[in-house]
Amino acid sequence: MHDSGEVHIPIGPQHPSLKEPESFLITLRGEKITAVNIKIGYNHRGIEKACEERTYIQDMYLIERICGICSHSHSTCFVQAVEEIAGLQVPPRALYIRTLVAELERVHSHLLWLGVAGHEVGFDTLLMYAWRDREVVMNLLASLTGNRVNYAINTIGGVRRDVSANTLEEAASAADILEERTKYYIGIVTTETTLINRLSGVGKLSPQDALRLGAVGPTARASGIARDVRADDPYAAYAELKFKVVTDNSCDVYGRTVVRLKELLESISLIRQVIKNLPDGPIAVKAPRRIPAGEAVSRYEAPRGEDLHYVRANATDKPDRVKFRPPTLANVQAVAHMLQDRYLADLPIVVAAIDPCFSCTDRLLSLDRGGQIEKTVLTWEQLRQSSIEHYQREGIDFSALNKKLADKM
Repeated sequence: MHDSGEVHIPIGPQHPSLKEPESFLITLRGEKITAVNIKIGYNHRGIEKACEERTYIQDMYLIERICGICSHSHSTCFVQAVEEIAGLQVPPRALYIRTLVAELERVHSHLLWLGVAGHEVGFDTLLMYAWRDREVVMNLLASLTGNRVNYAINTIGGVRRDVSANTLEEAASAADILEERTKYYIGIVTTETTLINRLSGVGKLSPQDALRLGAVGPTARASGIARDVRADDPYAAYAELKFKVVTDNSCDVYGRTVVRLKELLESISLIRQVIKNLPDGPIAVKAPRRIPAGEAVSRYEAPRGEDLHYVRANATDKPDRVKFRPPTLANVQAVAHMLQDRYLADLPIVVAAIDPCFSCTDRLLSLDRGGQIEKTVLTWEQLRQSSIEHYQREGIDFSALNKKLADKM
């Protein structure tokens, strides 16, 4: 407790409401949040650097594992950049298959999010129902690609597996089931007064703030910003398909829920269009092992929002530089603003409402000490001691608690 009456509460990096380790230092006056300090970096895996030491084919499997929920998003975004540098013309059938997997992944992601959102506000029945229906999508993805999570459908120049007539029939049947279930969820969200009252007015983000803070995906569209890479800069087969960019003017967590549910219906429509219009022909073209020198930026509308990948080639079989900017890195900027002047109890659902993936987001930071970039490799004990000293400077000291626990033992 400070003289001002404010209290600092650390949430994370390990906390029951966080599905991944991340740190939120919350400043409270009573039950109201007055400031939020978000610290990323607890999940860094060095994937960008690792990509520069591996071949393009090896990188595809590595990049798929940036995120288990958006594995197809990242691999497609990456191969699009490589294909642009290499001047490859991907066959239409391959583009349609990529689109089919993309929309199935979006349905899977939004149903997963719906369950998590229900859990965060104490509506665990919604979690059980949504995750049960999510199994329909995951089983279909397994039939289509051979995997339920990391699909590995992409290759440079196309896709590695074709779609059989039986799988297309299975996809059409799944679309019917998912449409029925989605309409049921929309009915719940738009009529259940307890849920509406809990989510309405929470995590407000005006259209002006959404633009100023660089929000993307459903987070921006729920603030009335009609931005969607599939429509603004079409890739894969989206230029030949019809769909609506879903927006809502609620500018809060409730709006983000409505946008995701209505996007499920658009995704189901896109899946049916792909099934109906899937062209014949090859599924890939031969790609060179050594990619010509050049660079490209690729855009992709992941379930969470715009995904960006930058690739620079140097005429070898390994990229010279790989850089990605996932949607959570864009949306996390708005979280502190959305929590301002809200109750502490709102924090879990406000954070969950951007559908964060901190594995995608985390980066390693270099410390600037007196104008010199610190490049010393820290041992685990040095890193631990640095963390303890950091929190002590923030006014948080666990040494007394540790001593009390030791005395009890």
